[in-house]
Amino acid sequence: MRKKAKQIHISEPFELLLDELVFVILDLIAQNPSDLKSFSLTCKWFHQVEARHRKSLKPLRPEYLPRILTRYRNTAHLDLTLCPRVTDYALSVVGCLCGPTLLSVDLSRSASFSAAGLLRLAVKCVNLVEIDLSNATEMRDAAAAVVAEARSLERLKLGRCKMLTDMGIGCIAVGCRKLNIVSLKWCVGVGDLGVALLAVKCRGIRCLDLSYLPITGKCLHDVLKLQHLEELLLEGCFGVDDDSLESLRHDCKSLKKLDASSCQNLTQRGLTSLLSGAGCLQRLDVAHFSSVISLDFASSLKKVSALQSIRLDGCSVTCDGLKAIGALCNSLREVSLSKCVSVTDEGLSHLVTKLKDLRKLDITCCRKLSGVSIIQIANSCPLLVSLKMESCSLVSREAFWLIGQKCRLLEELDLTDNEIDDEGLKSISSCLSLSSLKLGICLNITDRGLSYIGMGCSNLRELDLYRSVGITDIGISWIAQGCYHLETINISYCKDITDKSLVSLSKCSLLQTFESRGCPNITSQGLAAIAVRCKRLAKLDLKKCPYINDSGLLTLAHFSQSLKQISVSETAVTEVGLVSLANIRCLQNIAVVNGSGLSPSGVAAALVGCGGLRKAKLHASLRSLLPASLIQHLEARGCAFLWKDSTTLQAELDPKYWKLQLDDVVP
Repeated sequence: MRKKAKQIHISEPFELLLDELVFVILDLIAQNPSDLKSFSLTCKWFHQVEARHRKSLKPLRPEYLPRILTRYRNTAHLDLTLCPRVTDYALSVVGCLCGPTLLSVDLSRSASFSAAGLLRLAVKCVNLVEIDLSNATEMRDAAAAVVAEARSLERLKLGRCKMLTDMGIGCIAVGCRKLNIVSLKWCVGVGDLGVALLAVKCRGIRCLDLSYLPITGKCLHDVLKLQHLEELLLEGCFGVDDDSLESLRHDCKSLKKLDASSCQNLTQRGLTSLLSGAGCLQRLDVAHFSSVISLDFASSLKKVSALQSIRLDGCSVTCDGLKAIGALCNSLREVSLSKCVSVTDEGLSHLVTKLKDLRKLDITCCRKLSGVSIIQIANSCPLLVSLKMESCSLVSREAFWLIGQKCRLLEELDLTDNEIDDEGLKSISSCLSLSSLKLGICLNITDRGLSYIGMGCSNLRELDLYRSVGITDIGISWIAQGCYHLETINISYCKDITDKSLVSLSKCSLLQTFESRGCPNITSQGLAAIAVRCKRLAKLDLKKCPYINDSGLLTLAHFSQSLKQISVSETAVTEVGLVSLANIRCLQNIAVVNGSGLSPSGVAAALVGCGGLRKAKLHASLRSLLPASLIQHLEARGCAFLWKDSTTLQAELDPKYWKLQLDDVVP
């Protein structure tokens, strides 16, 4: 008689899986928060494993911290940028529940904490290596002395901490000897003494940002003695001039990046002193330099012949200067000449013929350039991955054909406000790696051109069609069919776009940014299609879409839980739709100007309901109608108000006029 096989009953079959294997699965789905949530809700064991696996947290509200940190005991990186108001109590909770496990904390967009809260954090989290306190405009030296208690600190950001002085920085320098990355940008109370103390005490500094500090060349004598210094940022340091650098002698062979942009009192003579010992420099930024970029300037680059990147934006550049740069620095891979209005075909052609390994080129608003330059670029730089040439209006249509034929490795291409046509797009569709394409104010392109892009550029992630008025639903359909990785699209002021385009784009499930400002034919029905199928939607601009109403916002409130920014100015939205947005917990920015169906009480209810709101753009008339106590309450909660006056509606017949209306581009 055969014995019955012994049966093993397993109550939780998933427990047979190794934690390491499940962790690999979690790493693969980590980019989508909704996938992680679905995973953790599958069963109790998955819920526990997901809690053990997660190392980074970005909570929406500080009041959630006790419950969240109790569950996620292995939190090493805490991002509190979505919490505009973080109190000392909240930091105390973080310190007690995270303890030695916490390695980094980001408070760059938070306020309401003091030195007492920072002390609890520094004392409890003894292994803290990174803290970002940028924008703590009320932070004083007492708080800086507390930060010095974090002895393990390696990375510290104090941008725009305008109340700090040399004394506070001195305390940090003495207490945090392990610092290797420090940002003091816009710390206008810090001078030569504080920077020198930092350089003397923290000998391991690799990256130092001193942008817009009232320093002189005096402290740079100590800074450039740092043996491990790789990046030095001096943007906007008006006190750094030729005279203060005249006696500078250094041998900073470790320096790889120098930013001396907007140093208005620095000329070629002072720059030569800065570069004298930086023989290994790879990246140089001298945008808005006071000296003309001529043959004399290029001579200062002799000792940095290994230079790989140079940024000359806004400079006066001569033909001889470009020729000399090409001859002396033929290893350059990145060149930026944005808004260098004096650049000519002759100078640029000589430059690119010498730079066979050029990867990135920016000639934005170089209006003297013609098709001659583009032909030379295409023939000389086959390895280009990024080309930005906005507003190069003298370039003929035929010149764009060569870009696709010769520069097949392009990943980023900005052709805003150019004469490119459908044949040019057909050529560009051969760039199979293209991920970003900007065609704003390109009045000669039609749906046929977009069909080539849709069929050829399957890796496209960003497409800008701002005011390209020849585009209709047919062209957008081609893009949606072929570019299924699309994350960002701008169809603002494409007047022939209808709901059909939105239905087509709803197939792009990775869509995060959708801008359709000034599209008069789209309705809430099309918006609903986007909301239901594009779960990652984070930024939405619906301004001047008169047929967007409450039904569209109700759908958004239900399905678009990742939405962070929305503009519904000059739409048919009423307070019913506006209040429904309170259901979107991560909503941070909202713009509602000239909404005819809105009452002060409705706007007030919406503002109160959106607990994480950081910025609200409202009509100026509401300022006197909303209770002052309500505005004060919201500001204390971390919300900033921008009050907009009524403006006279202007004709939109000439798209090129509107490209300068920057306020109409930024929500």
